[in-house]
Parts: sequence; C-alpha cells; structure tokens
Amino acid sequence: MALTLAFPALLAQIDEHSAALRRTVAAAPDPRAVVPSCPGWRLPDLLEHVTVVQRFWTSAVTAGAGFVPSRPELETGLSAEQELARSAETTADLLKALRAAGPDGPCWTWWPGTDAPQTTGAAARHQVQEVAVHAHDAQLAVGAPQSVVEEVALDGIDEFLVLSWGTADHWTHGPARVRLRTDEGPTWLVELTADGAKALAPDEDPVALELAGPASELLLTLHRRRPPTAVRTTGADPALLPLLLDWPRLG
Repeated sequence: MALTLAFPALLAQIDEHSAALRRTVAAAPDPRAVVPSCPGWRLPDLLEHVTVVQRFWTSAVTAGAGFVPSRPELETGLSAEQELARSAETTADLLKALRAAGPDGPCWTWWPGTDAPQTTGAAARHQVQEVAVHAHDAQLAVGAPQSVVEEVALDGIDEFLVLSWGTADHWTHGPARVRLRTDEGPTWLVELTADGAKALAPDEDPVALELAGPASELLLTLHRRRPPTAVRTTGADPALLPLLLDWPRLG
C-alpha cells in the first residue's frame, strides 16, 4: 500500500523534524553527548551528517536526473552556534529547491529498479524519514526519546519496505512471508525469496513471521533504533527476526 503524504506535507515534515533535531542539540546538557544509536558518533557528528545529507539532496534536486553524486564539503572549525545556524540554512535551501522543482520533477536517486519513482517527490519522502529517524537519534542521546508521529511512521514503514528491503542484497535464508501489522490499522505483507522482497496484497494466511505494534515502534525497530522486543512477534519461524533486521544495509 502507498501512504505517501502530499508534497506540501512532506516539506512541512522535513522542516519540522529538522528544527526538532536542532532544538534537541541546542538544549543538550552535554553538547558532545554520545549518540547510542549511531556507534562512534556524538551530537555534533549527527548534526553534521544531516547537514551533509541535506546539502547533497539540495544539489541532486537542483540538478535533476543528470546529477553526478559527490559528497559536499563543509567548513570546519565552526562554533556550536554556527553549526546550528548552518544546519537551519541548509534545511531552508533544501526546501527551496524542492518547492522550485515540484513533486514530479525528475531527480537522481540511489533506488532505481525499485517501485519508488525517481522524482523530487520521492526524494522529499525519503528526506522526511532521514531526518525523522535522526531527530530520534538526538533524543536518544539526551535520554528523552519520543515517538515518531503516526502519519510519518506509517509512511516510513511503507517507504522502508520499498527502499531498504527493495535494494537489499539477495535474501539467502529460504523463502518466507512476513507480515507487518500496525496497531493503527495498516498492514503489509512481504514475500522474501532469493530475488529479494516482493510486496503482496495483505491477507490473514499463516506467515513465517509477523511483527506487530504501534507504527512508531515498528518503524524504529526496522531502523534498529529500538530492540526487537519493542514489537510483538508471532509466526512459524521467529528465528527469522534477527536475520530480517540485519538484512538491509542502513546508512
């Protein structure tokens, strides 16, 4: 099922979650707190990463389908206040580029071959998930994690299955069907084979593994921000859970 938010809503969520990340970093009792969900990172590293990612996608959206990927270079030696200001400016630049291109503009992406389009709208959708998860990372660093809002979490699960599972290496653990069921209602059914993951029309037939819980918990578990115990697991083969969570390569 496709739960993509309308383009203006995607832009609003990018803005809101980027600002939430900066507020958490600015108010952190320890400005260099360890980010437990991102091994080796502290809060300044997290903020810098999001700045780099948003600059990258600003360039991609502006250039369109002909974009040649390259890592943006950031000025070093800035104060904490300057880094926060740079982050805010970068978010504003990204939103300006997205608005100028519109939702249907052609855009380079790293997900050709999936069911996700190579458009500005799809890039915006992914940037919502990027910054929503990293805003949660910042909250974990200060010991005040919050749930991802329902509409973002539901859309994030759908996007994760298309992009993260859709671009993962071949599934090597034998054919299996996996169901994801949210307490809010939406359900997904995925068939795993040597060819990868394929979305199926949801049904109530027996599956190898079912993950169930609030949409936020399911999304954060898929992103390895919550332990597997954060969701309810049933099915004929619960041993698939750690294999499934370790399957996609997450940035």
